[in-house]
Amino acid sequence: MIPVKERKYIPAQLEIKWETLEPFYQELSTRVINSVEELEYWLRDRSELEAALEEDFAWRYIRMTCDTASEELLVNFQYFATEIEPKIAPFNNQLNEKLVDSEYFSNLDHDKYFIYLRGVKKALELFREENIPVQTEIQVEQQKYQSITGAMSVLINDKEFTLEQAGALMKDTDRSKRQEVWEKITARRLQDRKPLNELFDLLLVLRHKLSLNAGFENFRDYMFQALGRFDYTPQDCYAFHEAIETEIVPILREQAHKRQEALGLNSLKSWDMDVDITGKPALKPFTDGADLVNKSIDCFNRISPYLGERLELMKANGLFDVESRKGKAPGGYNYPLAETGAPFIFMNSANTFRDLTTMVHEGGHAVHTFLTADLELNDFKHCPSEVAELASMSMELISMDNWDVYFDNEEELKRAKRDQLIDVLKTLPWVAVVDQFQHWLYTNPDHTDAQRTDAWIQIYERFGAGFIDWSEHPEAEANLWQKQLHIFEVPFYYIEYGMAQLGAIAVWKNYKENPEKGLQQYLDALKLGYTKTIKEIYETAGVKFDFSAGYVKELAAFVKSELDKI
Repeated sequence: MIPVKERKYIPAQLEIKWETLEPFYQELSTRVINSVEELEYWLRDRSELEAALEEDFAWRYIRMTCDTASEELLVNFQYFATEIEPKIAPFNNQLNEKLVDSEYFSNLDHDKYFIYLRGVKKALELFREENIPVQTEIQVEQQKYQSITGAMSVLINDKEFTLEQAGALMKDTDRSKRQEVWEKITARRLQDRKPLNELFDLLLVLRHKLSLNAGFENFRDYMFQALGRFDYTPQDCYAFHEAIETEIVPILREQAHKRQEALGLNSLKSWDMDVDITGKPALKPFTDGADLVNKSIDCFNRISPYLGERLELMKANGLFDVESRKGKAPGGYNYPLAETGAPFIFMNSANTFRDLTTMVHEGGHAVHTFLTADLELNDFKHCPSEVAELASMSMELISMDNWDVYFDNEEELKRAKRDQLIDVLKTLPWVAVVDQFQHWLYTNPDHTDAQRTDAWIQIYERFGAGFIDWSEHPEAEANLWQKQLHIFEVPFYYIEYGMAQLGAIAVWKNYKENPEKGLQQYLDALKLGYTKTIKEIYETAGVKFDFSAGYVKELAAFVKSELDKI
C-alpha cells in the first residue's frame, strides 16, 4: 500500500468544508513571522493545507467523471466549486500579499524559490475580487461538456456502444461497415451540436469578462499570463504553426497519398483513415482493461523496475478506471493526488491500439507524479503543461522497444510501431489547428456561430484537413472542433502538446543512442518538478526547448528515417 503522509499542521481526518477550513486560513493570515526560518515553516504549513484541498477536489472530479449520470457526485463536485473555492480565493490573495510583504521575503533562497515566487507575483497581478464569482460560474458551466458528451452512444447491430467503443469499429476491413459506423457516430455528435455551441457561447462571454476585469483586451492575452507562459509569446505560437505547415504537413500528405493508393480509392474519406492499409484486421494488443494494466506494468518493468513498481502500486491501490462505459466522461487523464503522492489514471479503453498508447502516455504522467511526490512545497509539483506533456509523450516513444509484451507477432509489432510514428507526426498539425483556432476565438470574442464555423474550416484546411475529402460531409467537418475537450474545459491548454511532442522526439532520439543515459536524463528532468525554468528542465533531459522551423525539420527527418527502417 502507499504510505499515508503524516500531516503536521492540519488534523489527519479534517473534514473538507468551509467551516473547518476557515480557521486555518485565518491562522495563516494572522500568524506573526519573526525570521526567514519561520517564513519557510509558514510556507510548508500553507502547502500542507493546499495539498489536502487539492486531493479532496481531485476525488470529487474523478468520481464525477467516472459516473456523469450521478446527480449526487455532480452536487459534491459543484459544492467545492461554489462553496469552497470562492471563499478560498480572497484568502489566497491575502496570503500571497503577506508573503511578498514580509520583511524576510528577500532572504528566501533565490535558486530554491525563484519559480514559485515568480508565480506568486503573477497571481497577485492578475487577482481581481470581482472575478471570483465569474471563475465559479465558469467552473460549474464547463463541466456540462462532460455531461453532454458522456451521455452519447450509438446503436450498431442492435447493440449500444459508447462513441469510444464504436470508434474501434473504424478499423474494420469492410469499407461499408466503417462508413455506417462513422455516419452513426457523426449523426450522434451533430445531434448535440446546438447545446454544445450554446455552452461554448456562454463560456466565451464569461472568459472575455474575466479578461476585461483583469485589465486585458482579450482572454488570449489574459491566459498567457494566467498559465505562466514566461518562456514564449503568441508570436512564437504562430511561428510554430508555420513550421508545422512547412515541415510536417508535406510528410503527412505523402503518407495519405500512399494510403489512398494502397486502398485503391479515388479519395480518402473519414472512415478510411484508421483501417490498416495492408487489409489486415485491427491490432489487438490486449483483451480487456485488466490485461491492459498488467501488460503495461510488464512493459514499464522492462524499461526500469522502478517504473513498473509505480504502476503496480497504483493497481494495488485501485487507482485505475480504464474501460469505456455509458455515463462515463470521454477522454483520458492522469490526476495527481497531492497528499498521497500517487495519481489516478482514467481512460476509455475499447480494446484498441490507441488505448495502448493512451495507457503509456498516462503512465508517463503517473511516473512524473511519483517522482515529484516528495518535493518540499505543493507548488513545486505544479509543472507547466510543456513539462508535464514531455513526461507522457516521451514515454510513448521510450516504451516502444518493449511493446512485444503486447504483440507476440513480429509483423503486428512493426505495424504498431509504424502507426505510432505516423500518429506522432499527425499530432503536430492537429495541435496547430486547435491552438490557432483558440487564438482566433478569443481575439474575436464577438464572433457569430457562422463566423466561428468559417474560421474553423479555414484553419483546418490550411493544415491539410486531415487529408480527407469532406465535400460530401461539410457539416461534419465544420463540427470537428466540438470533439476537443480542451476547448471547453481547459482553454489554451493544447499548444503544449506540440512543444512537448518535439521534445519527446528528441528524448527518444537520445534514448535510442544511449538507453541508460537517455532514460536517466529524462527521469532527472522530471524529478525537478517546477523548480527550474522550462528551458532548464528540457536541458536536463538532454533536449532543447525549441520550436523553430529548423528544429522541427531536424526532428521530422529523424522520425521519417525511423519510419523507413520499420
